[in-house]
Amino acid sequence: MATEMGRMPFFYNQEGRLVQVDYALQAVSRGSTTLGLKTKDFAVLSSQVKPTRPLMEPAEKVFVVDEHIGATGSGYIGDVTTLLDQLRVAAQRHRLVYDEPIDVGTLSRNLSEYLHEFTMYAVRPFGASVVIAGVDALGVQLIQVDPSGTTFKGSAFAIGQAADEALDTIVKGYRPDLSVEQAIALSSQAIEGVNGGKTQIEHGVVTASAKRFQPRNNGSNAG
Repeated sequence: MATEMGRMPFFYNQEGRLVQVDYALQAVSRGSTTLGLKTKDFAVLSSQVKPTRPLMEPAEKVFVVDEHIGATGSGYIGDVTTLLDQLRVAAQRHRLVYDEPIDVGTLSRNLSEYLHEFTMYAVRPFGASVVIAGVDALGVQLIQVDPSGTTFKGSAFAIGQAADEALDTIVKGYRPDLSVEQAIALSSQAIEGVNGGKTQIEHGVVTASAKRFQPRNNGSNAG
């Protein structure tokens, strides 16, 4: 049994890395180019809608989790939607138990713990990374959670195909005083820049003033 376990590609390699998590991260890197961007006044989520077969509707890419929180992801579509369902259930459970909306940090920790469980046993980790945007008592929040369950907080994230190049564009164009429309334009520029020009992009916005997450679909991104 010990010999068989030694052959199973689940846990650590000689460099101390979790092999299956590395595979999951590779799956994320092949997904749609997906961005998160925030200032103190708002957060924007943007994701490329990859072309599908003729006459097929494209998959939804930006999701409402709760009134004040939205999320998007990259990687295997089934894994992304499963993780989004996990977020929604956690948010609704919190409302039922505490009679108040969940804060973004608590929600991200819930997802982090859920993902981490899949790195501890001989099972397949989720091949998806999620970016969460919302407004709570601490203000506008933007958090990324990767397949290992690691969380990152910041003002901009990029995941999926050509993520590093897309993030470079965001970093060069980012200003703390960006307007919502300028942030959407910058995100679109970053996604189009690594995907060969005009492409369909779905956005979502939450503002500190309205405290509501609202998806936006730019269609062909011409308007």
